[in-house]
Amino acid sequence: MSEPAPQSEPQPSKAAPPEAEGTAEAELPAQEPWAALRDLDAHAPSSMALAFHGTNHGVAAHRVIGDIITGGKTENHHYNFGSVGSGQVSGEVPAEALERLADDFVAEGTAFGQLLERLREERVIVLTGAPFTGRRTTALMLLHRLGATPVHALDRDVNPSELSRRLTAADGAAGYVLCDLEVSREQPLREAHLLALRGRMRELNAFLVITTNRTPYVEDTVELAPWDPPEPASVLAALLPKRMNAAHALRLLALPAVAEFLSHPLQIREVVRYAAVLARADEREIEQYSQITLEQQVQEWFEEAATPVQLREKAFLIALAAFDKGPYALTAELSDSLYAALRSTGDDRYQEPIPVFGTHIGKRLQNARAQRSTAREMTEWGPVMQVTAHFHDERVAPIVLREVWTGHPAARPALIKWLDALSVDGRPFVRTRAAATVAVLAYTDLPSAMALIVERWAGARESRRQLTAVSALTLAHRIGAPNIPRIVDVWSANGQDPKRCWVGVRALGLIGPERPTETLAVLQAQARQQHNKRLAQSRIGAGDQQITAELPQSVALLLLSPAAEPALDAMLPSLEGHPSARALALDGFLTAGERTNPAACPPLLGLALQSSSVLANFALFLRTALNDRVTNERAEEVLRSWVRAADEDPGAAQALAALLPAIVAGPRDAARLHHLLDTVPGLDGQPQPAAAGRMRTVLTRSLAHA
Repeated sequence: MSEPAPQSEPQPSKAAPPEAEGTAEAELPAQEPWAALRDLDAHAPSSMALAFHGTNHGVAAHRVIGDIITGGKTENHHYNFGSVGSGQVSGEVPAEALERLADDFVAEGTAFGQLLERLREERVIVLTGAPFTGRRTTALMLLHRLGATPVHALDRDVNPSELSRRLTAADGAAGYVLCDLEVSREQPLREAHLLALRGRMRELNAFLVITTNRTPYVEDTVELAPWDPPEPASVLAALLPKRMNAAHALRLLALPAVAEFLSHPLQIREVVRYAAVLARADEREIEQYSQITLEQQVQEWFEEAATPVQLREKAFLIALAAFDKGPYALTAELSDSLYAALRSTGDDRYQEPIPVFGTHIGKRLQNARAQRSTAREMTEWGPVMQVTAHFHDERVAPIVLREVWTGHPAARPALIKWLDALSVDGRPFVRTRAAATVAVLAYTDLPSAMALIVERWAGARESRRQLTAVSALTLAHRIGAPNIPRIVDVWSANGQDPKRCWVGVRALGLIGPERPTETLAVLQAQARQQHNKRLAQSRIGAGDQQITAELPQSVALLLLSPAAEPALDAMLPSLEGHPSARALALDGFLTAGERTNPAACPPLLGLALQSSSVLANFALFLRTALNDRVTNERAEEVLRSWVRAADEDPGAAQALAALLPAIVAGPRDAARLHHLLDTVPGLDGQPQPAAAGRMRTVLTRSLAHA
């Protein structure tokens, strides 16, 4: 995608000291589950919501035609209208080929007419545009329409300063085409070259069209002829009636699969091939062509690299797939770290220096079939505006990752090294996207992704790496990777490996809402294990302490999820069950109750009015907690925080007014609640909240009518 720069022989680099595993970060407390869930929802790529196509073997091996290039060259094979193959390297272009191109050429909605007039007057024009926009075909059609035949194709490997001397009358040509002229910092295209060529064309009574990429290595005084292709829908509508009767063509163009295909940014060559697919009228082929074309594009991107520059751009494609819709500067920064890892694959004694300045952002994104935009990004410091980069087609990102992982296994060590670094990055966005990338790899090849990445992260010393493992499992489950609940259940039940068990317990809270009963059963089993360990041992290890602390957090996540009602129902028997199950149920309920929302009703309290059964269950849990010596003080503090919330939020006041009378099952409960409402303090020395008096009145009236 970027211009090749002169490369010197790589020199052996000094070995960098290995990354220390035991860092201060390992001692950091784990991120709260609420924050982890917030980061997943905020930073997971939107492509996670897309249906994942294909099998778990990665991208299907469809036939790949041609060669899209992401480095110094632009097109090795030239895609044309009709059935013409690649163009002649040099010599005369067959007249029959020109006629076939002319039959299918579509100029509607383009600047073809203006370009024709410029060529007629100036004799030489330089046609610029993105690769695969039909530049070569347009150049030939300009000459054909002028009657400048026969047409000779010139060798593009020529210095622009030598080109005019190479053209001789002996060629007998009236038209010349030079496709994909190589211009660079060392061989720029100058105005003097064009003036010499125009003079030579007048001497020969001929015309010349040069095509090239949009490039900075053209002198400012050279007036270029920009080429933008016709709209894909126009091309398809023009080509199809030439291959069948008009009525049948209209029926095919009205198919939903055709509309879906045309809804994506397309190259002209893809539209031409689709016309042939529609002409064959194979319904399955018509519906699958859009996806197949996308997979072919990705496979072409990752063909053998010819230069280190191309490798750098392949690294950018992978990084863009991981950070799609993220800040461009961040994507470019991290793509270079991946490039360094890829560059050293095979022989890490040699490390090619990474150019500080490379391709312009516009050209880089153009060749990646991506675009930039400005978006508001939420950060821990508030919203900021960022220049972001994303693929035109949202389906590309997961396909890129699948292709790299399954189609190019030699890239795995570098990719894993890169993901390892991302997993402990200080930026939540980066860690979440690392997890999302691993989730796609797990969807594609679960055994390898688990063995090479997730299991290592789960057993790591760094809390951030463990958290990224949790996020990877959660996101893998969201996109339909197989067996994730089974993996999480097994890890959560395994008290012999505390680190992996902690990861499993945290992941259970995040994926548990879709199966609350099974999730609670696993959490209760681990709670019993921890209970038995404490009875058998005078002291338990730090790992078991972390698991014990995490269990109620996962229960709280269930209670604050859409599965709150079935989760409460499943927890009710625990209040009369094993001591470990009872303690977990009360601890989890109070942990959920302690969550606050300064701008609204506390999340758990807001669920109290969901139904009469939920209200009754809430009352039972609070009554039990208030009458338990271990949880009494926490339960009272939860109620005090809810009273203060009711002072600010009408919804909280309504829910609390319904809940307080339901808690009372006898005089002792009534006396406790009256005392609590009489003594609830305001925050930071403020007066008692007015809601306390209102709630006392509601409670008194309710008990009087009971």
